[in-house]
Amino acid sequence: MLSLLDKYKDINDIKKMTLSQKKQFAGEIRKFLIDKVSRTGGHLASNLGVVELTLSLFTVFDLNQDKLIWDVGHQSYVHKILTGRKEKFDTLRQFGGISGFPKRCESIYDFFETGHSSTSISAALGMARARDLEHKHYNVVAVIGDGALTGGMALEALNDVGYRKTKLIIVLNDNQMSIAKNVGGLSKYLNRLRVDPKYDRLKKRVENKLKKIPNIGQGMAKYLERFKNGIKQMVVPGMFFEDMGIKYLGPIDGHNIKELTEVLNAAKKVNNPVIIHIITKKGKGYEFAEKNPGKFHGIGPFNCGSGELVKTSINTYSKTFGAEMCRLAEKDKKIVSITAAMRDGTGLKDFAEKFPERFFDVGIAEQHAVTLAAGMARAGLKPVFAVYSTFLQRAYDQLLHDVCMQKLPVVFAIDRAGIVGEDGETHQGIFDLSYLTEMPNMTVMAPKCMGELPYMIKWALEQNSPVAIRYPRGGDDIPLKPLKNFNTGSWEYISGRGKIALVAEGKMVQHAALAAQRLKDKFIDVKIISTCFVKPIDKIMLDKLIDEGSTIITIEDNVVRGGLGSYILEYVNSTGKKTRVINLGFKDEFVQHGKTDILYKLYGLDARGIENIVLKVGDLSRTF
Repeated sequence: MLSLLDKYKDINDIKKMTLSQKKQFAGEIRKFLIDKVSRTGGHLASNLGVVELTLSLFTVFDLNQDKLIWDVGHQSYVHKILTGRKEKFDTLRQFGGISGFPKRCESIYDFFETGHSSTSISAALGMARARDLEHKHYNVVAVIGDGALTGGMALEALNDVGYRKTKLIIVLNDNQMSIAKNVGGLSKYLNRLRVDPKYDRLKKRVENKLKKIPNIGQGMAKYLERFKNGIKQMVVPGMFFEDMGIKYLGPIDGHNIKELTEVLNAAKKVNNPVIIHIITKKGKGYEFAEKNPGKFHGIGPFNCGSGELVKTSINTYSKTFGAEMCRLAEKDKKIVSITAAMRDGTGLKDFAEKFPERFFDVGIAEQHAVTLAAGMARAGLKPVFAVYSTFLQRAYDQLLHDVCMQKLPVVFAIDRAGIVGEDGETHQGIFDLSYLTEMPNMTVMAPKCMGELPYMIKWALEQNSPVAIRYPRGGDDIPLKPLKNFNTGSWEYISGRGKIALVAEGKMVQHAALAAQRLKDKFIDVKIISTCFVKPIDKIMLDKLIDEGSTIITIEDNVVRGGLGSYILEYVNSTGKKTRVINLGFKDEFVQHGKTDILYKLYGLDARGIENIVLKVGDLSRTF
């Protein structure tokens, strides 16, 4: 017998289902998600938590007219299943397959592409105002998590929403989690709201009593209005949203379809902005995800029966960073660490447990994190901000003005630099070299192997100026001997005597070494140079390469524009000498999702791609 999910054809089917059928449908969707994500990996816990919400949204709204925006978008899997992509879920996050985030090219129901948090209210408000200016009448709904609400952009949008009173429906999906457990004052405020949702009922009773009082005077009306507001403040402290001009409904059980559809229908009738506060459980319906939602937020392929990963990396750059931070912090009490809701992902879990008073998780607030670090540095501490490359770009202005302009000694541990793989365009860390190297006073480093990272961190903490260390996701491809001592702007000559120099940064040194081995089998020798400093560049070594008549091939895990290659090319040009420079990196485009080895091959940045470029150059030294 076919299940409801097997019979499902399009979004209109949901509106025809009975309540009991929707509950059954929700269970089938959860089983489907667990099965599919266990094979491909992906964001599981967040999607398990929004099954009933998604069904309710599809019940109440007509998505052929109404607009639905998912903040971050990693909780849009159910939305994807219901909008014609169920049969493509075996390709989720795979090269050429469907994205793990909303993509306009995939479906007309993906109204806005999201990948970074806190953007949905701004985007939805823009759509709502366009609707009003064009005298149209569709609904616009933004779904945002309580973690994303800590982002400054979300609060800026709320301020605008309440001021102009634009009709907009905001669903606050409160699961007390972003990736890790939420922190901060706003999180505590929402905790208080969860305790006693009696305000609306009490307010209605007061209003009904007021209506029954005959010939009420204006003065008494004002007095009673103040009395109502006083009760409001006692029942729900602060009433943050209503005080901003946004009608608050909730808290609502986010897994009760009947309640959800009722309140969503009520919100449609309000001509002012409304926020619906729903309480959900991240990982709902899957025991392992419920117990450990952080692990199952973004997870690789796993065993459904045990919840264990199919394969795990023995060591990673993140773990290496975390271990070294703990070791250094034992000796130096001025070392503090900062993260923006990424404690576990950046490897700082052990640091947070060993040095809780020196660990600061600021929530999803990268701008604040950078300037917080600047303030700490100015007061004499040694702050290290651990952040994914893709999220650091959200704090460009703070990097430039608050850190670099004042030349403050803040260390930026930039995880997931370069290609990260299956998360795709919004998460590839291929832009940080381009914007960091243009900032005065910023030193940029890149370890060629995990063993080199601890020495770089130690060196960076000894400097009296900002230092950024970028390193990739995962571990090493091949073993390399780490460099232990650093002189600002000095590169490491590794091997080779040929007329072609492979000048590579970070992980690309490993690719260059693999390419050199392939070339060696063809009796072709090339120099390999590690740019442990991407800024400042090693002008002495470059002058030597130029004088030797070497062809310089730069290799970087970054877009070519503005990166290492551009920096070197600018210097070579300034010398006025004729030297051939070839820049390898990513094109002026966004890199799609897929396994890293596929993507490196696609852009000619794997060992074979580098080998092919060398063979095409023609100026080869056959010295073996």
